[in-house]
Amino acid sequence: MLRIWSLIVLLSLPVMAGAGEFSGPVRVIDADTIDVGTTRVRLHGIDAPELNQECQTAQGVAFECGRWAADQVRSLFQNRLARCQQVDIDRYGRTVASCVVGDVDIGREIVSLGLAFAYTRYSEAYVLDEKGAAVNDRGLHAMRVQSPAQFRALRTKGRSAPDPACVIKGNISKNGRIFHVPGQEFYDRTGIDIARGERWFCSAAAARVAGWRPAQR
Repeated sequence: MLRIWSLIVLLSLPVMAGAGEFSGPVRVIDADTIDVGTTRVRLHGIDAPELNQECQTAQGVAFECGRWAADQVRSLFQNRLARCQQVDIDRYGRTVASCVVGDVDIGREIVSLGLAFAYTRYSEAYVLDEKGAAVNDRGLHAMRVQSPAQFRALRTKGRSAPDPACVIKGNISKNGRIFHVPGQEFYDRTGIDIARGERWFCSAAAARVAGWRPAQR
C-alpha cells in the first residue's frame, strides 16, 4: 500500500525542466552576455564588442560601439522572460547557453541586426545571419570595427606592466589622455597599446606632467 501511495505522489509532482534547461527574466550586461534570473549567461555562437571597445563611423568619428550594441540589445530583451539550454561553462564560470524569448532566438536576432558577429570558433549557427546583416550594412557592419576577439587579445597583452615599479596606465580614448591607478574601477580591464601612443607611468605626478589626467573612478 505504501509503494502505491508513493507512486501516486511522484506522478502528481510537476514535470521538471530537462537537464541544462532554465528560464527567467533577462537583464542585459553587454551585447553577448545576459543574466537569466540568477544565472550569468554567455550567449552561445555570438561575439559582440566589449563595453569599452570603440569603433569608427563611416566618417571616421570614434564611437563607443560596445555600449551602443549593449543598449540596443537591452531595448529588445530587458526584463523579458527567456528560456535557455546550457551548452557549456566558460573559463570565467559563466553558463554558455542558447536562449529564446517567445519564439525568437536571442543570438540569431542580435547577429541579424548587426549588434554582434557569428562566433565561428565555437559555432556556425549564425553565419548566414551575419552575412545578411553585412550585405545590408546593418549595425556594426556600417562601421569600421575591429573584431572583438582581436580587441581582447590586444588589450589583454597590454594589461601587465613590463616594469613592476611603473604600473600606472596612461590610456588614450575619445575622452582624451587618462591615467588609471591600481584599485580603480577600470584599471584591470584597461590595456596599454604602445603603438597608439599609450604609456606606462611610474607615478601619478609623472603622468600629469606628460599631459594625462586622472580617471574619475
